[in-house]
Amino acid sequence: MQNNDDRRILITGGSSGIGLEACKSLAKDGHSLTLLCRTKGRCDQTKDILIGLSGNSKKIQVLITDHKDLDNVENGCKQLIEENEYFDTIVLNAGIQNVGIRQPRFTKQGIEETFCVNHLAHQLIIMRLLPLLQKSNRPRLVITSSEVHNPSSGGGRVGRPAALGNLEGLRRSSSFNMINDQDTFDADKAYKDSKLCNILMAQKVASKLKKIEQEFPVIAWSPGLVIPRSSGGFFRTSRKQNPLGLSLFSFVARDLLRITESLPKAGSLLAELINGAQYEQKGFFYVSNQLIRPGLHQFQQTNVSHDAADDEISNDLWELSEALINQVLSTQSI
Repeated sequence: MQNNDDRRILITGGSSGIGLEACKSLAKDGHSLTLLCRTKGRCDQTKDILIGLSGNSKKIQVLITDHKDLDNVENGCKQLIEENEYFDTIVLNAGIQNVGIRQPRFTKQGIEETFCVNHLAHQLIIMRLLPLLQKSNRPRLVITSSEVHNPSSGGGRVGRPAALGNLEGLRRSSSFNMINDQDTFDADKAYKDSKLCNILMAQKVASKLKKIEQEFPVIAWSPGLVIPRSSGGFFRTSRKQNPLGLSLFSFVARDLLRITESLPKAGSLLAELINGAQYEQKGFFYVSNQLIRPGLHQFQQTNVSHDAADDEISNDLWELSEALINQVLSTQSI
């Protein structure tokens, strides 16, 4: 059962996939949405869709914010800070995976794309906009992760497991693949590592809030395996790199074995996390849409992996990421 109070919601990754499905539901319910979108075309298209569902153009705001450019993310945050409007919920949902490529892709600031988009850009947003969230009477932070962060999960067991080691990639300031035990790039592992980072960041934010006695719900979640039938979205890179392989995988996983979750259902789960009265528990918790049997998932609070619960790694990741962000933005401002 959802709380129907009008909430002010900031969301990344709301212009496609799970995020867009959630935004459609929230717009219909009358909530105010601010979306950070990658391109003007995507911003305009999404805004038109959501205004049509909301019926109130004043409740839909879009900002062009490219997570591959931390300077661009910083400028978007500055605009929101200048507007000085509070947010009831901040949703960090944007993500990419580059499975299929053999060489890392780097941002204009020299950071591996997966790590920058899925983690660093989101930490920057929290660093800047947390005060706007704290102004709400009932604040909530929602971060989209994945079960692949856990080496004992089904997806986590395939290929190299998520593991950050001693964060040597960040400490060296010469490689940001988050990999210590291999000298070649592994796009699948880079994605898993970024999802582990999401959970560690969530727990660090919750810890910071507890220390200042301002706790509110900090939720990390996994939607399960979602494979849309469209050609764009989350799997767009994999489709380009190996169209036949991904088509076969999609057919087997989605249509034959029925181990995937539908896009509308995953979007509805995210909308519930954003606004549902049943998720008002203070502090950090993790909710996973786990496969029970073919065609059936169960959405429930569960434990994170051993590494994801490590306070020392969480602290180091936050501090090293903050140092890198500050270094990048300082260089950009020169």
